[in-house]
Parts: sequence; C-alpha cells; structure tokens
Amino acid sequence: MNNHVTVLEIDGKALEHNLTYFKQKLKPETKILAVVKAFGYGSDSVEIAKFLEEKVDYFAVAFAAEGIALREAGIEAPILVLHPQVQTLQSIVDYRLEPNLYGFKVFDAFLKLADETPLMNYPIHLKFNTGLNRLGFWHTDIPKILSDLKETNHVKVQSLFSHLAASEDLEERDFTINQINNFAYIAQQFYKHLSYKPMLHILNTSGVVNYAEAQFDMVRIGIGLYGFGNDEKVTSTLKNTHNLTSIITQIHLIEPGETVGYNRAFVAKKPIKSATIPVGHADGISRRLGNKKGFVIINNQKAKIIGNVCMDMIMVDVTKIDCKEGDKVIIFNNQEMIQHIATVSETIVYETLTAISQRVKKVLNK
Repeated sequence: MNNHVTVLEIDGKALEHNLTYFKQKLKPETKILAVVKAFGYGSDSVEIAKFLEEKVDYFAVAFAAEGIALREAGIEAPILVLHPQVQTLQSIVDYRLEPNLYGFKVFDAFLKLADETPLMNYPIHLKFNTGLNRLGFWHTDIPKILSDLKETNHVKVQSLFSHLAASEDLEERDFTINQINNFAYIAQQFYKHLSYKPMLHILNTSGVVNYAEAQFDMVRIGIGLYGFGNDEKVTSTLKNTHNLTSIITQIHLIEPGETVGYNRAFVAKKPIKSATIPVGHADGISRRLGNKKGFVIINNQKAKIIGNVCMDMIMVDVTKIDCKEGDKVIIFNNQEMIQHIATVSETIVYETLTAISQRVKKVLNK
C-alpha cells in the first residue's frame, strides 16, 4: 500500500467537465477515444479508465503492458494499442486488445498470428503517415495491404487513422488541411475495395478545437481531458485535473552564512526559516526549479524553493509564513502553476504531468 505523504489528487468532476467540453463540439454520433497512456498522463490510468468507461467509446494506450493493466483491473471497453511490438502481439490477443498495425513488419506478423491461431475477424487498426513522419503506412502501401486483407478472414479493419502534426498551430493550417485531405483520400481507397467501412479518426485534442469539421467517426482526446488545450483561451475553459500536494516534514532556522542543500547552492544572507518537503526530482520535480526559480504554496502564500532540488526533497523559504511541521503544501493545483513549472523547466505541460513518479500516491476524487 502506498502511504507516501506526497499525493496526486485527480479531480473526477474536472475530468468530466473537460470531456463534456469536447463532446459539445462533436456530432452526437461521433465516438470518443480517451487516451490514458503514460499512467493517464502522470495520474492513474486504471482509475481514469474506471471513471470514464461508461462515458467514452474507446481507450488508447501506447504499449501492450498498459492495456493489460487495464484489462486486469476489469476494464472491458475496447482498448487500442498505439505502438505494439511484434513480441507483444500474442499478449495483445490474450487480453483482447486491439493493435495499431503501422508497418509491414508488425502487419505481417499479426496476420500470421491471426491465421495460425486461428482468429476470426479480429479487430485491427491501420495507421497512415500523412505528415507527422513518426509511425504509419504510406498511401503507396494501400494496394498490398488490400491484397493481403483479401486473403484472410481472420482480421477485420476496425479503423483507419492518422495523426496531425501541428493541429494547435493555426499558422500551419494549410499543412493540416492537406493532412486531412490526404487521409480522406486514403479512406476512399479502402471504402472502394472493402465490403465494409472501417471507422475513421484523425483529430486529437487540438484537432477537435480547430478542425471539428474533420471529426469523421471518432476523435482522440488526450491532454484535453486533463485540463490543457494547447491554447490559452481553451485551457481557461477547461478545468485542471492534477493536484499535487505534500506536507512540511521539518523546519530549520538558518543563520547568516549557513548554506542549504547539495553543493551549498543557497547561502543565507540573513536569518531565515526553511521547510523541508518530501518531494524531489525522483517524483517529477525538475532540478531547474531550484534556487528560487520554482515555488510551492503554504497557507495561501508562495514559498520559493531554495538550493538545489534533491532526489526526494525540496527546501523552501518560509521566513514570512506562519507554518509548522505537518502543514499541507501545494506543489500545484491549477493550470497556471503547472504551466509555470513547465516554462521554468524549459519543457511542455505534457512532460511536467507525465514526469510525476509512480511512487507518488494517486487518489481519484469523484
């Protein structure tokens, strides 16, 4: 049982609010895929999936092990594995997960497995590269794919999809529209030659915001579920889901000339009071936040981090704060604080959230 006093509280009401925000931009029949990879963007994928299972149509994870964890927790909804490896294909079948087949190596391996098992109309997803140049078949691969599919009834294409490269950047609108049009062309080739119509999806969080007309049959919501829209206006409409808190474990009185932390990075110029908090870079607190670049909230007041961030602890200046050992410490509890941490850490909100360690206790509040 995890009894770490540093806790990430996941706000279920905020999660539902964010889901509703995106639903309102969609047609009633458009399906929603909730992305819960990377431990639910640093939270708890199992708790997130349990909370959302009756509210969405699909889940997506990056790797097979993430999907297996959901199945073992009792999640029955369809789960798309975005980046399956050949060596995990048998596990994917064993746990009724649905693989994204993005190249001929994994495509051929899965068809071989499906034929030998044998499976019947097992759902697969085909990803096409339309400009992100990360994963996906090329449009020139379509004839061979169709030829191979006609030779088997052991698999069925559940969906065709692609991924937008710059959906949040309106200066790249022409590029994005070109991606969408290329994807529509790819879909047409399959619709012409298959006896059924796979689902189509290309929009991510920012895609839903900026290109809702291209929602096709399903959309994928990731960072938007957790309160960020890659746009200040959208983010202000969403609600923060991640609230990281801890406590003061010890208070020190530091005399002038004394130092705090590793490498003696902080030197007291006058008498100060410091508080030690049990959260550090092993928990996802970037070392860039040290030396007064980052802060926490104690009793409604800012307390700047002094010295270097340690692996398991940070020290903050509480000279002007009325506090005691055991008092609650807010590491972050709103989008502004999370964005500040990301900016100071020279990264993006995605990394700040997913960096939260699994040793931090996670609690979903409904």
